[in-house]
Amino acid sequence: MQDILIVVDMQNDFIDGALGTPEAVAIVPAAAEKIRSFPGPVLFTRDTHGPDYLNTQEGRNLPVVHCVRGTPGWELRPELQALCKTEPIDKPTFGSAKLGELLLSMDRADPIASVTLIGLCTDICVISNALLVKAFLPEVTVTVDAACCAGVTPESHRNALAAMKMCQIAVENE
Repeated sequence: MQDILIVVDMQNDFIDGALGTPEAVAIVPAAAEKIRSFPGPVLFTRDTHGPDYLNTQEGRNLPVVHCVRGTPGWELRPELQALCKTEPIDKPTFGSAKLGELLLSMDRADPIASVTLIGLCTDICVISNALLVKAFLPEVTVTVDAACCAGVTPESHRNALAAMKMCQIAVENE
């Protein structure tokens, strides 16, 4: 049985770039320590948009250009990139079906006991991927480490944690 850590979108634009927040900056050291000390496989996701972002549904609803492939804002935070051992999973939207499919494949090869998620933003991509993991692996324990997550606002971070608890996702270090 294996335990998996998923690091969601710890990219420059979400930390101190176009959509950065002081809370996102503050979790970087804790996220780095969690990654370094995690005993199992660590997977990273990367929010990935093209130059036409503003013409997408997401871009019309969130008209802030961010995480455009190949730009500095798209890159993982350097201290976390140094800990990334596999190619990040690029995702064009909040949740990643590719991540779910990869986890199913990993589970078939060596059953997954638990999946822990950390990263940004709690209230958009972390919650989306936590629910997706729960849908792909309904009998696997899914946990979110709140001390290694930040939301768009502190209030929306707390609301997302509460919503995940209602969906049988464990929340630790609140």
